[in-house]
Amino acid sequence: MGKIVAIFNQKGGVGKTTTCVNMAAALGAKGKKTLLIDVDPQGNTTSGVGVNKSEVEYSTYDMLIGETSARSIMIETEFKNLWLLPADMNLAGAELELAEMENRNRVLKKAIATLVVDFDYVIIDCPPSLGLLSINALVAADTLIVPLQCEYYALEGLSQLVNTVRTVKREYNNSLELEGVLFTMYDSRIKLTQQVIEEVNKYFPNKAYKTMIPRSVKIAEAPSYGEPVIYYEKYSKASFAYKKFADEFLKKQ
Repeated sequence: MGKIVAIFNQKGGVGKTTTCVNMAAALGAKGKKTLLIDVDPQGNTTSGVGVNKSEVEYSTYDMLIGETSARSIMIETEFKNLWLLPADMNLAGAELELAEMENRNRVLKKAIATLVVDFDYVIIDCPPSLGLLSINALVAADTLIVPLQCEYYALEGLSQLVNTVRTVKREYNNSLELEGVLFTMYDSRIKLTQQVIEEVNKYFPNKAYKTMIPRSVKIAEAPSYGEPVIYYEKYSKASFAYKKFADEFLKKQ
């Protein structure tokens, strides 16, 4: 059965979707059959792997409200060993409908149960908030990866993030474990960067990945071409960083 990893941070703009797309693509490129699940209403993970979200017939919204199966909405992307459960704008209304459902926190887990057995890894992109969509992702997941920007405001949200994970673990998914913390938008020239890294190591001993994702124009450009950066500019620093991160992740498995 595939390992399910949620990529989550309550703070937006930390490289969450970029990490989802490139981690999944890098795992696929390394021969691991990988499923990418987009439960963020913005749908940036969907467009990030070249799928036009406005042309998607059925999405994770239809899957969550029970109108269709996970397998029937699955799309094989043009990238090696990479499949997608896409999101579209309809997902923005899913939280209201989920709120009225029985076992509303476990809808995603149930929906993908028969599908995940076909994959080595399942990567879930969560919204940047702790609503029902994110809780569903964290309940379905085996582990959690937190992308963290190397900036002061990242530290402000850290204690809140710790409390969130504790709450989800205690009330909904006691087997949920923190896989690791990934530093994004890394710039060694900025003094604050090292302070952020030290602070994170206090909160999460031995959980920070050694690989750090640098600030990169190529990362910013890649989504507009519908490609992960490891395909868009495979010899860029950012591409090498995400491939190295995937190696580090696999070594820990």
